[in-house]
Amino acid sequence: MRFEDLYITGVGVHIPGRTKVTDAVDRGAFDERLARQTDLASVAVSDGVSAPEMAAEAARTALRRSGTVPLDVDLILHADVYYQGHDLWAPVSYIQREAVGNRCPAIEVRQLSNGGMAAMELAAGMLNGGLRTSSALLTTGDRFCEPGFDRWHGDPGTVYGDGGTALVLSRRPGFAQLRSLCTVSEPELEEMHRGDDPFGAEPFEVRQPMDLEATKQAFIDKVGVSYSVARVKASQSEVLKRALNDAGCELSDIDWFVLPHFGRRRLTQTFLRPWGIDASATTWSWGRTVGHLGAGDQFAGLAHLAESGSAKPGQRCLLAGIGAGFTWSCAVVEIRRAPSWDNP
Repeated sequence: MRFEDLYITGVGVHIPGRTKVTDAVDRGAFDERLARQTDLASVAVSDGVSAPEMAAEAARTALRRSGTVPLDVDLILHADVYYQGHDLWAPVSYIQREAVGNRCPAIEVRQLSNGGMAAMELAAGMLNGGLRTSSALLTTGDRFCEPGFDRWHGDPGTVYGDGGTALVLSRRPGFAQLRSLCTVSEPELEEMHRGDDPFGAEPFEVRQPMDLEATKQAFIDKVGVSYSVARVKASQSEVLKRALNDAGCELSDIDWFVLPHFGRRRLTQTFLRPWGIDASATTWSWGRTVGHLGAGDQFAGLAHLAESGSAKPGQRCLLAGIGAGFTWSCAVVEIRRAPSWDNP
């Protein structure tokens, strides 16, 4: 979908701390061969701070930078991947109470690693054509920890980092303008993260810790590699073409690519090689210091470009997401001005 008057007025990231990959290898927590393939320098690791707490901190930063008052926040969406710290509990309501304090609709989004982008599309649809002061607060937050998840080996090729992110999408002009945003779904691939495991009655009843490689292999053994690859390539190509077309630009017009924080080998196979782009035009140099932040890679990457001054006024950024289910999203964002807010 093409947008004419939706803007990003603020972004925020809370990274709790970093663990060097070499240290993880030395203590036997991370396989040395996988470490070389991923080429990560460090990973964000929480020392006990929960996912919703990190998301709330990022939200406070994003709201402060945007200059948005609670009364103008008409929607709060929180996207997450892993356990949020309590059972039968709404983490987005905690974030609303801690960071905003109003009574607008607050809803959790569960679309795994594409959750942040999915939340942006939902918010854009609500805000489009709304009041000129309307804004939506979008947050993500995850803390990947044992015994349920081994951040180093649970999904070989990607190392999972902890952190919270936030973005304020608004009808009010901001430092960046949302030009287009599209999402494509391919439910025929949902079994890739289910495999042939039976449905359980409680979390981690079937397998603990999670082993995404096992479910993926079970799916491939059933349908074949070519089937899976063809579906993935077709959907990713479709969403890219639609986003670029709606924004009225070509791939060559994109100055920055904000991609998922995969390991280097998976990033190359999934995005760099198919799209013919160089890692220097992406946020890889920063992403390799924090790891895959669940649903928050895109918000975090955009925040890095803004905070570092890397993205200049007039430049276009392509935000790309992919999440099990499967869904793909692409958004074209144009930088309008250098943000005036302070860095954390």
